[in-house]
Amino acid sequence: MTTSLRATISAVHGYVPPDLLTNAELARLVDTSDAWITERTGIKERHILKGEGLGTSHMGAEAVRGLLQKTGTRPDEIDLLICATTTPDLQFPSTANLICDMVGVRNIGSFDVQAACSGFLYSLSIASQFIAAGTVRKVIVVGADKMSSIIDYTDRATCVLFGDGAGAVLVEAQQNGYGIMDSLIRSDGSGMIHLHQKAGGSRLPATPDTVAKRLHYVHQEGAAVYKFAIAKMAEVAAEIMARNNLRGDMIDWLVPHQANKRIIESTAERMGLPMERVMVTINKYGNTTNATIPLCLWDYEAKLKAGQRLVLAAFGGGFTWAGVYVTWGYDGAKAARPDGVSL
Repeated sequence: MTTSLRATISAVHGYVPPDLLTNAELARLVDTSDAWITERTGIKERHILKGEGLGTSHMGAEAVRGLLQKTGTRPDEIDLLICATTTPDLQFPSTANLICDMVGVRNIGSFDVQAACSGFLYSLSIASQFIAAGTVRKVIVVGADKMSSIIDYTDRATCVLFGDGAGAVLVEAQQNGYGIMDSLIRSDGSGMIHLHQKAGGSRLPATPDTVAKRLHYVHQEGAAVYKFAIAKMAEVAAEIMARNNLRGDMIDWLVPHQANKRIIESTAERMGLPMERVMVTINKYGNTTNATIPLCLWDYEAKLKAGQRLVLAAFGGGFTWAGVYVTWGYDGAKAARPDGVSL
């Protein structure tokens, strides 16, 4: 019996910029402290992209270059590139277009997906549909955000949460029985009032007044977002498990969006998973929005083994949420970065 083609994650790579913003440094900018931030979020530091004219595409391109190099893949072998981002370099062209140009990928389809923090999982779902249709064989899915570009560093409620970074996965059509087994994407637009950027789009274009009123930054009502995030991440993970007849003891890894350590812990508890089977990188990267899940996979790559069952779950502004069930496609220890897993 022939095993059908399935979209399989065959490699992962990440990039974070070198400059760090620690809790101690934030405490000099706003009324906060390392203890306050750590207790409420689990974050100790985050990476910030500095340098004139550097945008999300520069981090995404670094992640893609590393991905191509570690897998020995030529740019002309890639059939499609999707970039999940909330902080595109420009209104147009897409950040995916810019990344392709930077890494020498030509004559393929490339586009951005905007679903806030759920965008990477939305993009994985889209990639798997293209592969299932037989129209492509190799897809790069990038999750990247320069959140520092839209964060108000006088707002204690948001400035402590976010960092910059990028991650990329190679998704291939394979017949090894592993791959993206199932995915769910969901949204509820009524949640916009709780988490959004007030100005800068077509509804309220930039003017001197919008800039003076500081309307081009993330606006978040933390309590409402926290409540919805806990409910929906747990809900989508439970639905994915039920659809695939999975119990908690059958899941090797939960790979959650890194928004807040309390949300991560609550999701794991509702799934019946101990924290030693949950990927956590929020302490050193913060919330990098679309980059959190691929950065988790990059950090934990050396611990991943072919056939392991992973549930990926995310929640983002919009509101959006998503879940993906993956059986891992390769032994990560053979491909991991030289410094191994750094937790």
